Amino acid sequence: MRMLQVAPLWERVPPVGYGGTEVVVSLLTDGLVRRGHEVVLRASGDSLTLAELRSVYPRSLRTAGDVGDTLPYELVHAAEALRDAGDFDIVHNHMGEVLMAFAGFLDVPMLTTTHGNLTPDSRFVWEQYSGFYNTISWSQSKRIVGFSGARFAGVVHNAIDVQSYPFSSEKDDHLLCLARISPEKGTHLAIEVARRLGMPLVIAGKVDRVDREYFRTAVEPESDGRQIRFLGETDPDEKRQLYARARCLLVPICWEEPFGLVMLEAMACGTPVVAFARGAAPEIIEHGETGLLVDDLDGMVEAVRHVGEIDPARCRHHVEERFDIPVMVDGYLRVYERILGTVQAERLAAVPPLQSEHAAAQPV
Repeated sequence: MRMLQVAPLWERVPPVGYGGTEVVVSLLTDGLVRRGHEVVLRASGDSLTLAELRSVYPRSLRTAGDVGDTLPYELVHAAEALRDAGDFDIVHNHMGEVLMAFAGFLDVPMLTTTHGNLTPDSRFVWEQYSGFYNTISWSQSKRIVGFSGARFAGVVHNAIDVQSYPFSSEKDDHLLCLARISPEKGTHLAIEVARRLGMPLVIAGKVDRVDREYFRTAVEPESDGRQIRFLGETDPDEKRQLYARARCLLVPICWEEPFGLVMLEAMACGTPVVAFARGAAPEIIEHGETGLLVDDLDGMVEAVRHVGEIDPARCRHHVEERFDIPVMVDGYLRVYERILGTVQAERLAAVPPLQSEHAAAQPV
């Protein structure tokens, strides 16, 4: 099968630090190449991939420094992908609505993976979209409804490269909050949990421009370098060591998060997760087996007291079984085949039956 994978330009594939979408695109693309498929990746020029890389810009927009308005770059990125599309069996769109808006120009099917939740303005594009889409959790699929043209192709959970995460059954006594620093990620709530329990908390994550005020007012004043330590954005090796040694990962999400790779990453290291039961968290965590799902701050405080009852080996096995690379690649191959089968059937149905020479000669 010939596939075109189109990633966002904002982060490198795979990302140097934070970037859940780009991690998934990298694992999927390389996994498809290893299965023998012919894959082209449209991404930033500094991306690393086993596929053929094509790019309109030499580095990720976030690291470029001199990029103010990203839309012109994204439009050229989308235009080049459209120009190539006829050479492929399927176009897999990971960059969202910018490419979806032009799906009507394609003669090959487009699959859009909804890596994030819809915004009020993005719904305008979805109302015009007649291609296929998949969600990354069942929870997310319930919130993407009501579009007459868009065709749901199924749910494929995200994955991680489990073998790249070190397993440890020995834990230190600190809590970990590893996520983008923002109100919806609930960094301030993780701090409150640590304060109530009198336990050390390590916070790691990037601070986007839109969240700088939140960081300045809600996180930075609480970071004393002793009980509450803020490390900033960590590289992949540092992140893995933080996961492996933490008592547990706190995920006090304040929104309906469509997935959450950090939960997989922590469990792969044998570290249980304590999370609010929102978004995809109940699909990712086996309550009482690989972590604890709670409804509020009081529940999170109480749950932390019981994380020692969870078997680190069970956490690791859970991720290997349900969220490793081969599971995700199999899921997307099933979706691709289902889409191509549907399109072929529709095209055959649209072709009028052949008339015999005798029938064609009869007067109307």
